[in-house]
Amino acid sequence: MDLFQTSSNYTESQPASPLAVRMRPRDLSEVIGQQHLLGDGQPLRRLIEPEAGGAPSSVILWGPPGIGKTTLAYLIAHKESRRFVEISAVSAGVQQVRAHIEQARDALVVHGEQTVLFIDEVHRFSKSQQDALLPAVENGWVILVAATTENPSFSVIAPLLSRSLLLTLHPLSATDIRLLLERALSDERGFGGHVTITDEALDQIIRFAGADARRALTILEATASNGNRQLTIDDVERAVDVYSVRYDRDGDQHYDVVSAFIKSIRGSDVDAAIHYLARMLEAGEDPRFIARRLMISAAEDIGMADPAALQTATAAAQSVALVGMPEARIILAEAVVHLATAPKSNRAYLAINAAIADIRAGNIGPVPVHLRDQSVTASRVAAVSTGKDTDYIYPHDEVSGVAQQQYAPDELRDKRYYEPTTRGYESQITSRLQRINKILGK
Repeated sequence: MDLFQTSSNYTESQPASPLAVRMRPRDLSEVIGQQHLLGDGQPLRRLIEPEAGGAPSSVILWGPPGIGKTTLAYLIAHKESRRFVEISAVSAGVQQVRAHIEQARDALVVHGEQTVLFIDEVHRFSKSQQDALLPAVENGWVILVAATTENPSFSVIAPLLSRSLLLTLHPLSATDIRLLLERALSDERGFGGHVTITDEALDQIIRFAGADARRALTILEATASNGNRQLTIDDVERAVDVYSVRYDRDGDQHYDVVSAFIKSIRGSDVDAAIHYLARMLEAGEDPRFIARRLMISAAEDIGMADPAALQTATAAAQSVALVGMPEARIILAEAVVHLATAPKSNRAYLAINAAIADIRAGNIGPVPVHLRDQSVTASRVAAVSTGKDTDYIYPHDEVSGVAQQQYAPDELRDKRYYEPTTRGYESQITSRLQRINKILGK
């Protein structure tokens, strides 16, 4: 259980706590990174140190996991011995939120004691749950510190955003993670100098942890649990059986990796595309989702330059649904190789978009009479009576298979939507379309 959960005041960690908890910074001097927010005169420093001239303000901390959002919330509460209440948006309901707000208001009125209400993963709160926070934030009953890994513009309601200061936290650098690990090895709250580590092993932990400080300390603690005084790269790799590049499948990192995946295919970089495929699979992404994205990529970015690409992507999607992981990785890899190395054309994509734009702009026009339904209709009777009725020419009766007649409405007679490229199979379409348009008089 988290030692800090729903506590009335900031609580010092105990020796039995995980290393990541024991090494939590006790004051601003121990915070690593985020200097753009913690430098002299910066917003977080003013909030944590009221003597710096800042009035209490609710804040939303946005950034990737493991970079210190929770730590900053503790420091805000600890500086003036404010009450500290922590709520997890995963498990808390509206009633629990309102109960904490009521207690905070009583503490402020009766004892003059401010409450820092820390809500982790606030993006998981529903609109009604976020609405319940508004009176407390607006009236200053609580100093809200809300943490999120998702873009608040999409996951936090506008009234709450307007009443809070939005602060973007940056990922920690490899240098930051190294400093953190070295401190854990030397500090009495960590290993107190009783454990050393080789540079090679330290570099490996940094690679495994990415920008996640919590993960780095967890790996170090797991590595040191074997009792060795000198930790090597073999110790690290034994402690970490499988390293996967994690991201929140509902968060920004999810969309960033998917975007890079599709753009790598579009850019014909097969190695980068395979990298992002592996990254998604190792993160536990649904392979069916990946297959659906491949079908879209085949249609949008490859199109008629290689019509077989969509067939490959569709077959891959069907196969993945039938086979499942881990074998599905092979099927997806083959599809990615086909799509990434295929000639590219987005001309069909552009054509339908342009046509839809014309329709929405009102550029439609009536269907030419000779193309209308052959049954007796009011429109056809009117065409006959005005002498505008002409016979439809059956293309299969023509030697070329193309009938010289008008197909588009008068308003769009000379409109060109589809302009093929000279890449791949589409180069054959280019020459064929030129012959067809000549017959049609376009």
